[in-house]
Amino acid sequence: MHLVPVGPHALLAEVPDARAAGALAGWVRRQDVPLDDVVPGARTVLFDGVRDPEGLRRLLEQAPADALIGGDLVDRQPVEVPVRYDGEDLSFVAQQWGTDEAGVVEQHQCLDLVSAFCGFAPGFAYLAGLPDRLAVPRLQTPRPRLRAGAVAIADTWCGVYPSASPGGWRVVGHTDAVMWDVDRDPPALLAPGTRVRFVAR
Repeated sequence: MHLVPVGPHALLAEVPDARAAGALAGWVRRQDVPLDDVVPGARTVLFDGVRDPEGLRRLLEQAPADALIGGDLVDRQPVEVPVRYDGEDLSFVAQQWGTDEAGVVEQHQCLDLVSAFCGFAPGFAYLAGLPDRLAVPRLQTPRPRLRAGAVAIADTWCGVYPSASPGGWRVVGHTDAVMWDVDRDPPALLAPGTRVRFVAR
């Protein structure tokens, strides 16, 4: 972990990958550190509005191994997201993975994913855990409109579009699960740190 000061009241931690970022963000939140926000990214965690930057630095430098590997996630039950595997890119993904469409469905359901961070749109969780060998290229030109609930893959990320929007990820299916609900606590179904499993319906 590499720590970089960002102004007088913020600290950026550079970590190996998204899972490490999510694990570290969750660990710091549980320490009741006086700060305004913790923002995990693909390979970073930003700690903003830090009251005691040097105290946070010392805490991070002494963090246990589980703080970067998410050992506390092992016992958490994953959120199961039901999927109809009817996506327009299912056959393309099958070719990329060297299998047929049934093989994609089987492998996709076996993934042990973790919500690393949210971005792009409210409730859009970047789900880490797709092996490098299953990485899929994005569309060269994004589609102008994907319907809400599109389950998609891009590079080594999985995700679910929470609302109708343009999108350049490869769609393998659709879900009726509501990704973002302002009346829910938290509003995001797949908030950072959530374990996720896709289940065929």
